[in-house]
Amino acid sequence: MDLTDNLAEVGRDILGPVRDLGSYIRSQRTAAQISLRALAEKAGVSNPYLSQVERGLRRPSAAILTQIADGLSISAESLLTKAGILRPSEQATPVVEAIRADQDLSERQKASLIDVYAALRHESLARRGADESTDESTDERTDESTEEDTEESAGAAAGPGR
Repeated sequence: MDLTDNLAEVGRDILGPVRDLGSYIRSQRTAAQISLRALAEKAGVSNPYLSQVERGLRRPSAAILTQIADGLSISAESLLTKAGILRPSEQATPVVEAIRADQDLSERQKASLIDVYAALRHESLARRGADESTDESTDERTDESTEEDTEESAGAAAGPGR
């Protein structure tokens, strides 16, 4: 292997993630049945620039990726994660992982399901937290009344001449 081959191999390794991101954007665009020109207009970027992004020749900033995600109606988080700008959520539940792994759903559908699931889960956890604090205050009142009842019964057991 000569120097040229080594440089070409290094170039493939460096540009690999950028090409993966570009092909991901292209697949999302074609799945949404949006032309390159229409997406460029929706995202507020030039047609040639978006083309270069899709071909893996440009690495867009987080702001541009967010605009592209908006144009595709997918979650910016998924696109930023794919680009390596965000780390994948480490608290992903098995339900969220299953939704993300489903090949039959579009990114927009996955994001919607995850948002609904997260909202329901948040509501459930908030309700459980409120129930637990109510239980704790009830337990405290029960403990206090038990102490008072014990003192009263001890006084009654001692009799009136105490």
